[in-house]
Amino acid sequence: MRTDTGKTFRLEEYQPTPFEISETRLEFRLDPHKTRVKSRLTINRRAGAAPDAPLVLDGEELRLISVRLDDAELGSHAYALTPEALTLQNLPAGEFTLEIETEISPAANKALSGLYLAEDIYCTQCEAEGFRRMTYFYDRPDVLSVYSVRVEAPKSAAPILLANGNLTSSGDLANGWHFAEWHDPHPKPSYLFALVGADLGVIRDEFVTASGRNVDLRIYVEHGN
Repeated sequence: MRTDTGKTFRLEEYQPTPFEISETRLEFRLDPHKTRVKSRLTINRRAGAAPDAPLVLDGEELRLISVRLDDAELGSHAYALTPEALTLQNLPAGEFTLEIETEISPAANKALSGLYLAEDIYCTQCEAEGFRRMTYFYDRPDVLSVYSVRVEAPKSAAPILLANGNLTSSGDLANGWHFAEWHDPHPKPSYLFALVGADLGVIRDEFVTASGRNVDLRIYVEHGN
């Protein structure tokens, strides 16, 4: 577990990131030891940012599998990788997409930060800087993005797959796996991201708003609770 208090950031030192991430698409294929995380980021250079500004994304305890820029795979010479960051330079002037695939081990994650296994439950803790333990990203509270998430897992181990926002699709896959897709239409910082994969009980109800809209209510807990 992390015990450091982190770095102090002073208001007079604040600088916005040179790039915005307007849309974040994530795909998780859950496995206790080798969870694959694929991200597809829609990125724009901020107005006034230097044309040669690098893109420096936070990362921690990640195994990098691949990087693709506008659907073209990049060789290792095209980026700089350290234990704490992924850096790219010579980026397009306009909008571009960046696809990053990483591998992480939820079972080995004892920091209780990022994606980890609590007994048999896959869960996340991203506040304050846990998102960087799943994929490379601007892991800071002033960067807002719209998230779409697909989660895949063996149905016997994790019949419930949850993430932020609204459930848009779900179904069965080959070899006993299944998936669920979630979309959160409200831009949010990375520390508010949440994901759960587990065998849980559920209590269902319905609420009708003053305007007559039906809202589906569900509370998920461990069986017996």
